[in-house]
Amino acid sequence: MEWSTLLCEDRIRSLVKRPTGTDLRTEFEKDYHRIIGSASFRRLQDKTQVFPLDRSDFIRTRLTHSLEVSSFAKSLGQNISASIRTVIKDESFLPEHALAMCDILQCAGLIHDIGNPPFGHFGETAIQDWFKRRLPELRFQRSGEEEARPLSEVLNRQMVEDFYHFEGNTQALRVVTKLHFLVDEHGMNLTKALLASIIKYPGSSLEVDKHSGNIKTKKMGYFYADREAFDDIQASCGTNGARHPLAFILEAADDIAYATADIEDAVKKNCLTFEQLVRELTEYKKECQNERYRDMVSWLTDKYNRAVSKGYSRPDLYAVQNWVVTMQGQMIGGATEGFTNNYQEIMAGTYKKELTAGTDAQLLMEALGDIAYRYAFVSKPILKLEIAAETIFNFLLDKFVDAVLYFDTVRKQSAVQEKLVSLISDNYKKLYFICSAGKSEEEKLYLRLLLVTDYVCGMTDSYAKDLYQELNGIA
Repeated sequence: MEWSTLLCEDRIRSLVKRPTGTDLRTEFEKDYHRIIGSASFRRLQDKTQVFPLDRSDFIRTRLTHSLEVSSFAKSLGQNISASIRTVIKDESFLPEHALAMCDILQCAGLIHDIGNPPFGHFGETAIQDWFKRRLPELRFQRSGEEEARPLSEVLNRQMVEDFYHFEGNTQALRVVTKLHFLVDEHGMNLTKALLASIIKYPGSSLEVDKHSGNIKTKKMGYFYADREAFDDIQASCGTNGARHPLAFILEAADDIAYATADIEDAVKKNCLTFEQLVRELTEYKKECQNERYRDMVSWLTDKYNRAVSKGYSRPDLYAVQNWVVTMQGQMIGGATEGFTNNYQEIMAGTYKKELTAGTDAQLLMEALGDIAYRYAFVSKPILKLEIAAETIFNFLLDKFVDAVLYFDTVRKQSAVQEKLVSLISDNYKKLYFICSAGKSEEEKLYLRLLLVTDYVCGMTDSYAKDLYQELNGIA
């Protein structure tokens, strides 16, 4: 792969560039302003990061998380671009490439979670589980056929697997290339380099293999409905089935944000005490610990003692908040080291791991992830909210999928089905009609099911809860 191609400024819908001289922004800077001004981005302020429907202004939402990832991604871009120039000494990487890399990564951080459904990652699981359970049960009768057949038999294999492996990152590509109706059906019409950077898993739902040892097959990267856009992006950026190098950097930024923020939020919410954190870090895989890891853990205690000596009322929270900032710097250094050490493999499209693999940051990130899962993600308040969220998802999917099964067909809908369809965004329905024109009956059915997941994923936590209550007559 070549940087001159990877940093492609083209858009799926070409723009007429007018030489007025009044707009001095680069194409990637224009992307930034399109994102910041979008309703899709603003909705992230009411979407769960870890703690659903939390009223505290301290706890992170998808919006604050995305801003943090954007910041880390840009910092990594600055470090890595300097390393490419001075350590690796790749002469094909020009000064303007360094600026473009940072701008793209800053934008990629903002939109990497823009397709996530309400109620955090549990929302993805709830959608997957619903379709795995219901697609073989729901039946559809095609014109000319005497009997209705299960949806899992009517749709082709990739269509079915799209729903079984439903994924927020995949939905993000769909939001920015189609659903955010800025001017037309091309969504925000962002640059192809940016779009390629948010495709963490450059393969279809048929290629998912969590046990392959290659990170790019862990999840799917695009829906069957978006295959033409995916192919266009890949061809223009020259990635040809490989991960875009900037996707590795974006993932590292996301991992850094998760590893540190989840711990900080867990301590703030009293899910995890300072003493538990120190003990867990000290005991985590002792046989794998090196002196660097032990030093980083000892810094946490040092910061606590400093807070006590200064008389802070919450020395535990002071210590954790300051320590995670220090750890973020260590992790950025580890990811930079990983990119530098594996540069040739990354550019050849053969690198299979995270950037921090094999660095001093790896064990620390694993430890923090494990601690956050055991103390926050499976805490009773979270579990209760996830059970409630599943009830909401099941109800909404039951109602709206039933309503769209025969929408846009010769079969007459019931009054209730018509009312439910009328609740779906007009822009989403307009996109459905554009994309379904001239398509087979099978693909139209698939697009109608996507119409429902598009609608549900576009909801905020509060909207999903309120709609559930309203449709159930709950005051």
